[in-house]
Amino acid sequence: MTPLLQVSGLNAWYGESHVLQGVDMTIEEGEMITILGRNGVGKTTTLRTIMGILRERKGQITFDGKDMMNVPLHRTAHVGIGFVPEERGIFATLTVEENLMLPPVVAGNGMSLDEIYDLFPNLLERRSSPGTKLSGGEQQMLAIARILRTGVRLLILDEPTEGLAPVIVQRIGQVLKTLKERGMTVLLVEQNFRFASRVADRFYLMDHGQMVADFPVAQLPERMDTLHKVLGV
Repeated sequence: MTPLLQVSGLNAWYGESHVLQGVDMTIEEGEMITILGRNGVGKTTTLRTIMGILRERKGQITFDGKDMMNVPLHRTAHVGIGFVPEERGIFATLTVEENLMLPPVVAGNGMSLDEIYDLFPNLLERRSSPGTKLSGGEQQMLAIARILRTGVRLLILDEPTEGLAPVIVQRIGQVLKTLKERGMTVLLVEQNFRFASRVADRFYLMDHGQMVADFPVAQLPERMDTLHKVLGV
């Protein structure tokens, strides 16, 4: 079976700084994958390079067998990949519902507004509120929900729990589990190891611009030495 996402020998640069140094990664359809690593090792850069935001790159990226290296950023969602950056990108002057309706639907399997409101009851209560009135947790929920309406097959999340209250972190974990049950493929970067261990099927450990290990969640107990070495946890 062809992987949904295949990354091979991926290199990327910020100016003369060689940030990604031969990243290899495979994601099967329906998997939930977490990239773990210390600050500054290239995790967010990996996501931005996959999305085509960072264009100074070499290597191979394929999605559902399609070469993504020459796909422009504005076409990435139409191929089937959605990205929620750490800064969320909510339109502050638009209401919750206007934010939800803004991105184009790219496939017929996207969630309806009713399904989204079932998944995120907070957003239903705030549907007429502008983005400026939302808490950080509500903004994160909206950023995720907005992508789910489009019908993409791969959801990429950058630090989805950063700075959020524990009750919101728990809710986002429940949402991710629900998405997995629906067959959604998810790739996330996460600093909260406890959260990641509850939602991920498999981990990639990153250090100095490379993936240095990958293993399923079932192997966590026997991989703790590696985690301590790479993450300092």
